[in-house]
Amino acid sequence: MNVYTTDKIRNVVLLGHGGAGKTTLAEAMAYLAGITSRMGKVEDGNTLSDFDKEEQKRGFSISTTTIPLEWEGHKINLLDTPGFFDFVGEVEEAISVADAAIIVVSGKAGIEVGTERAWDLCEKYKLPRMFFVADMDIDDVSYRQVVQDLTDKYGKKMAPFNLPIRENEKFIGYVNVIQEKGFKWQGKEVVEIPVPDYNEANLKLFRDTLIETVAETSEEFMDRYFNGDTFSEAEIRAAARSNVCDGSIVPIEMGSSTLCQGIYTLLDDIVKYMPSPENRKMAGINTNTNEIFEADFDFSKPKTAFVFKTMIDPFIGKYSLIKVRSGVLKPDDTMFVASKDLEVKIGKLYVLQGNKATEVTELHAGDLGALQKLDIATGDTLSTKATPVQYAKMDISQPYTYMRYHAQNKADIDKISQSLAKLAAEDQTIKVVNDAENRQTLLYGMGDMHLDVIQSKLANVYKVNIDLTKPKVAFRETIRKNSDVEYKYKKQTGGHGQYGHVKMRFEPSGDPLTPYVFEQEVVGGAVPKNYFPAVEKGLAESVQRGPLAAYPVVGVKAVLYDGSYHPVDSSEMAFKVAASGAFKKGFMEAGPVLLEPIVSLKVTVPDSFTGDVMGDLNKRRGRVLGMNPSLTGKQVIEAEVPMMELFGYCTQLRSMTGGAGDFEYEFARYEQAPSDVQAKEVADRADKVAAANSEE
Repeated sequence: MNVYTTDKIRNVVLLGHGGAGKTTLAEAMAYLAGITSRMGKVEDGNTLSDFDKEEQKRGFSISTTTIPLEWEGHKINLLDTPGFFDFVGEVEEAISVADAAIIVVSGKAGIEVGTERAWDLCEKYKLPRMFFVADMDIDDVSYRQVVQDLTDKYGKKMAPFNLPIRENEKFIGYVNVIQEKGFKWQGKEVVEIPVPDYNEANLKLFRDTLIETVAETSEEFMDRYFNGDTFSEAEIRAAARSNVCDGSIVPIEMGSSTLCQGIYTLLDDIVKYMPSPENRKMAGINTNTNEIFEADFDFSKPKTAFVFKTMIDPFIGKYSLIKVRSGVLKPDDTMFVASKDLEVKIGKLYVLQGNKATEVTELHAGDLGALQKLDIATGDTLSTKATPVQYAKMDISQPYTYMRYHAQNKADIDKISQSLAKLAAEDQTIKVVNDAENRQTLLYGMGDMHLDVIQSKLANVYKVNIDLTKPKVAFRETIRKNSDVEYKYKKQTGGHGQYGHVKMRFEPSGDPLTPYVFEQEVVGGAVPKNYFPAVEKGLAESVQRGPLAAYPVVGVKAVLYDGSYHPVDSSEMAFKVAASGAFKKGFMEAGPVLLEPIVSLKVTVPDSFTGDVMGDLNKRRGRVLGMNPSLTGKQVIEAEVPMMELFGYCTQLRSMTGGAGDFEYEFARYEQAPSDVQAKEVADRADKVAAANSEE
């Protein structure tokens, strides 16, 4: 592939709802650009971007893929992203390096939740964008309706650049709004035809909208517009480019990806109207001087690059995908990772088309490329040692859906943890948490489908199998009353016997964060001081697995006030066992209760779903604390909910809100569990209590 300078590069991310046609559009663009000799199909599993076995099996994108195309002397780096919400981390990685977006809308389905999410992401990252209405070859698709819906939803800045021409209920051409001309597809040729009468009204409407927007770009244009002057095609195009780049207008284009119609125009317009990286600002911190380093994709500044994605394949190895943010990168350059104080020699430079790596001689500022087999991770910044730079990390969504996992084969445990580490290096939204307290390992993802894909990848790629089960909830045990108990441990054996005798009081300590408080009030040496540590050790071991349901104990105050000892048979061991026995007896006599974890939950949903969501939270024993509007015009419902009631909440929330709802939570505190929950938990854990008792 040729080397391109910054002004000739366009980094464009494809966004949209799952199934809207992003991968098919990318395939059509690749075909027109001459990368492939025939168009692949998603259902046949032979597209450029869905090369992963998991994607081919499921028929949708799971990872972001780069497809660099050469078009009219320019390089378009296409980033094909997944549409399903479980893979939002991949979308966020792609958006962090894109300079513009194409939001793909299915003409048949119209605006969907994924369309709205794509728009919100473009707003968040201030990305210039364009809509592409796909599926225009379907007869009953109304382009005018989609344009109307987009205008109603996002305001007057929508500017349709073309509209369809149909003949005998077939999609045969388009009207160019800027040129006011009609065009018809004949084989691979495009021939000019008169604008059909039925298109005249819409053409006038769309052109008026465009001219009005162009007029607003300068006072001189505004004066000419009010004086009834006309604008030349060159003036309209120049003004449109400037408006698209600053986001004041959003072009709408249309076509059929499967028939490759309207794609040529789209590729032309990406080059004509979308910004190159040199139009975008970019700054990091010089870690030597703590001053701002304004990279701004300037090729003359010191070399810096940002790692936005990692690909690890058991067969082709590890690739780190980068965006050059300043300077010109060349093979064998020595780069520096300031955050790790690490020097790396980058070796060869590649560009990735799907999973096919092509070597290149250099990468200019603003370009996307790949480095192989380096000890660097997603989010790292590469710079020079003389000018060490650190860029801000990406804003990646936090995973809240989790399951407990077990190895099907005990011998695979190490291999599973290594394989999960590789998957987590590729996907920033995967987290593995070792919950030692509850003796379980947890796998976090963005939703149930995400966890299912991870399980499947482990089996098919890394050849290890795991079972996903419902996680244990981290309950606690405590007491609500006081008790006073005596416990004597006496054992006679052949030689020395064992003798330990304690009298202890137990009461709530009032501190739910500390397992126990130990005090002694022994007078007259009834229990010698040298046995006090043994008594405390007995308590410390006992609180790890409480006598009620074998959960950790919190908030207990234990006072040793009396007892007795034997000058020959008493030992530290005997007093430890006596204290342990006293604790079990005293705990069960002091009104033992289970405490359950409560989380602070925030659910963000459109206004129309607030009633359903609040009703569902009430069923989950939640307490709704209030509701606030969010920055994106949605409502944020704040509530406190028992942790155990949130299992499966992601799927339920999406089903209630059609995928428009999001949630996040954090641990708040422990509260006494209701008696029915406690009774069920105690019954379920009876075998654990018995096992704990038998170990002693």
